[in-house]
Amino acid sequence: MDRIPILKFGNALLVTIQVDMHDRLATALEEDLTSRIVSNNARGVLIDISALEVVDSFIGRMLDNIAAVSRILDADTVVVGMRPAVAITLVELGLSLTGVKTALNVERGMAMIHDRLAGSEADDADDED
Repeated sequence: MDRIPILKFGNALLVTIQVDMHDRLATALEEDLTSRIVSNNARGVLIDISALEVVDSFIGRMLDNIAAVSRILDADTVVVGMRPAVAITLVELGLSLTGVKTALNVERGMAMIHDRLAGSEADDADDED
């Protein structure tokens, strides 16, 4: 079975989905990503879906699940590159992706993760005082 590559980028993980997602591939991504968050002590997850032309309800729920699991493991999830048609489809399906932050592109998404990391480092320093 194919796997989607997960790259380490500082304290974050970068996932670029370049193929149409089928259910087994989406489930494998969720499992692989969860393991990598723990093994790399990742604080952020950036998922680039700019290559996806279609997102069905299963993929939408998978993105929501990844964000929920990531939050429990103390990592924020940012989805970038969402096409307008994909956004419209998700809304029509009633999937609000409540735990998923979004950004227009990878640069903005990484800035969001970086801002979160800078904020939590400041919080950690305050806790030590």
